[in-house]
Amino acid sequence: MINIFYKKNGMIELAQSVSALQGLTPDQVIWIDLLAPSGEEKHTVEEFFEVEIQSRAEAEEIESSSRFWEEENAIYANTNFMIPGPDEYSMEAVSFILVGNGLTTLREVPLRSLTELQRRMMANPKQYATGYHVFVTILDQRVDLDADMIELMAKEITQYSKRVNQQEDINEDFILDINMLQENAMLVRENVVDKQRLISNLLRSPKIPAELDSRLGVLLQDISSLINHANFSFERLEYLQDTVLGLINLDQNRIMKVFTLISLLLMPPTLIASFFGMNVRLPMIDSDNPNASPWNWVIIIGIMFLTFGCVWFVFKKKKLL
Repeated sequence: MINIFYKKNGMIELAQSVSALQGLTPDQVIWIDLLAPSGEEKHTVEEFFEVEIQSRAEAEEIESSSRFWEEENAIYANTNFMIPGPDEYSMEAVSFILVGNGLTTLREVPLRSLTELQRRMMANPKQYATGYHVFVTILDQRVDLDADMIELMAKEITQYSKRVNQQEDINEDFILDINMLQENAMLVRENVVDKQRLISNLLRSPKIPAELDSRLGVLLQDISSLINHANFSFERLEYLQDTVLGLINLDQNRIMKVFTLISLLLMPPTLIASFFGMNVRLPMIDSDNPNASPWNWVIIIGIMFLTFGCVWFVFKKKKLL
């Protein structure tokens, strides 16, 4: 799929056929958006701008030298756009090529920020004089979306923190949910840092119009605050995870303490019962013995209860119960 935005009589027109490029010049085109393009669409755009469009593997390359570079007549940039999901976030690589005053974007999935920008371009064409203005606007929107995701993540962390304070559902699934939030927080931070590196490279480029330097500078400041916020959110998650693990350990220690105390409480009576069981003739067992006393087992049980009470008193005094 291809969307071609070009200038005509002071307005921005939209064409969705690659054949429309035959009646246009590169100076007229502001933005060509390629969404999962066919081979013909990609080849036609390459011939129109006389550049080579990167493959998806090149767009996903993580080396800094492959994320941004300049040629004599073009600027190539790659960055990741984060797509939030119900449980986890995913990253989608997007390629940007700036040739002359035109911008070409290459992506494989629909992105809401680009779709909204296309509608805004048609409604207010004066703000998008060149592809550089479109590019900076895309970055601005993405930084805003990243800020929204960080804010949403902070709200989720607050909800989990309240659940910990109220000691609700503190179990293995709860820890796994926190771990998922940590993974998302790292992805958001990685995504924001990627934008920071890209904008820094743009500011050093002599091809970028000077009028856009101030906007890019503001974006860098916004990104710095987002990085600090993302770091703080990650630290909160680590603290929350440590708190949950501490509560689980306390519960386990409390259970082990109960079993240990029960064992210690029963140990003296057990010892007494074992000792007298080997040396005292009890009724019913030695019923044929005329010398057997029926009170022997009562005395033994009394001694067992006495030792049990003594141990209980000592533990209570030591505040072990």
